[in-house]
Amino acid sequence: MVDTVTSLAGVPLFVDAWGIDVCYSGTQKCLGVPPGLSPLTFSDRAMKMIASRKTKVQSWYMDITLINSYWATGTRAYHHTAPITMNWGLYEGLLIVAEEGLENRWKRHRENAEYLWKGLKNIGLECHVDHAVRLPSLTTVKVPVDVDPTEVIKYLRSKYLIEISGGLGELKGKVWRVGLMGYNSKKENVDIFLKALEDALKSCKKKEANL
Repeated sequence: MVDTVTSLAGVPLFVDAWGIDVCYSGTQKCLGVPPGLSPLTFSDRAMKMIASRKTKVQSWYMDITLINSYWATGTRAYHHTAPITMNWGLYEGLLIVAEEGLENRWKRHRENAEYLWKGLKNIGLECHVDHAVRLPSLTTVKVPVDVDPTEVIKYLRSKYLIEISGGLGELKGKVWRVGLMGYNSKKENVDIFLKALEDALKSCKKKEANL
């Protein structure tokens, strides 16, 4: 099972060649489409496993056998009302991907991520993940010890209308999460962000650091 929510259409993905049995994603990240749909695929092996279940799926909402009857077999089984406007949005987003070219899109995300990482290093910041396994579409930046991470987020949002997120779980208060994906993956956006972040770092020093 592979989570490609933040990578579909942003980094190389070969579901069949890699033998992925279950792969799911989202529309609002690298595809650049409004949220609400979750692209999902099952291999033949996975569907055979599901079909051979000894017990009935308890969750109606998550029962892929019902969805399979609804979509794949043509059986007249009601499951849900399809979100037509979201489907059209996804269709248009995929057309944009096709126009750019999938390989070109992968290349753009990588080049702009490298540009961001270099810029972060130039202003004295360090990425949390090693370069060899870093995701181009989502960068985790280590928070300097003399800066209040929450205040930086608020400062960027209020002064520059730039939204970044804090760390989750064990990384709460230790990193910022910076998305660079889809339409927003542009060098000019990186330049704007780096300039704004540098300003925020200067303005959001912890009080004890100023003593």
